[in-house]
Amino acid sequence: MKAGKLVYVIDDEADICKLVTNELARYGHQTQTFRTGGQALYALKKQQPDICIIDLGLPDMDGLTLVKQLMNNNSMGIIILSGRDSLTDKVLGLELGADDYISKPFDPRELVARTNSILRRLDKMAAVLNEAPQAQQASFDAWTFQVSTLTLSHAEGHCEILSAAEAGLLMTLLRAPRQILSRDQLMQERDTAFDRCIDVRMSRIRKKLEADPKNPRLIKTVYGIGYMLTADVVWQSA
Repeated sequence: MKAGKLVYVIDDEADICKLVTNELARYGHQTQTFRTGGQALYALKKQQPDICIIDLGLPDMDGLTLVKQLMNNNSMGIIILSGRDSLTDKVLGLELGADDYISKPFDPRELVARTNSILRRLDKMAAVLNEAPQAQQASFDAWTFQVSTLTLSHAEGHCEILSAAEAGLLMTLLRAPRQILSRDQLMQERDTAFDRCIDVRMSRIRKKLEADPKNPRLIKTVYGIGYMLTADVVWQSA
């Protein structure tokens, strides 16, 4: 991972912003802080960060609303940093597209470690996109996955855009069709949000892929082990 990544810290507590920015600066990251979601959205029109750290209790909007808006950009990492510690909030945050969820109070060193983990994953995804285009498109069932745009296209014409985390998970399945993969095999970096992190991300992919996500046909759960893609996959040049 290259040093000097740009991190937006969106939190209305000045002490939290100072604590986070000081710790990130120790590892060479640049930071900008915002007290409201509106300020962050305005800044995003001018400059895109590598990752956003978002508090849910913002004064002008719910942080989950901001996360949902930011999901239009699939190349940016998102960490939720919140005093809400319920499983419901954690699952909802990850289902909306956040890469990680950290509860307050928190250890600044752990926050930096998780931030760096997500940045490494994004760097790996960027490296895949920049590789020679000999295998940039995967076709399976009625779907085609475009690696260069992280886009799923259905034969009937509709499209779905994946986040970097979702795309990385799907690509792992596409490279090993009809094989049972454990949760450990599906993790590109160690996921620390909570034990169900992979399950939540898989649920997001199923909602985009499956006609009936509650009774999936393409991505099967192998209980006690992991998941399996049931379709054959053909890789082609885009």
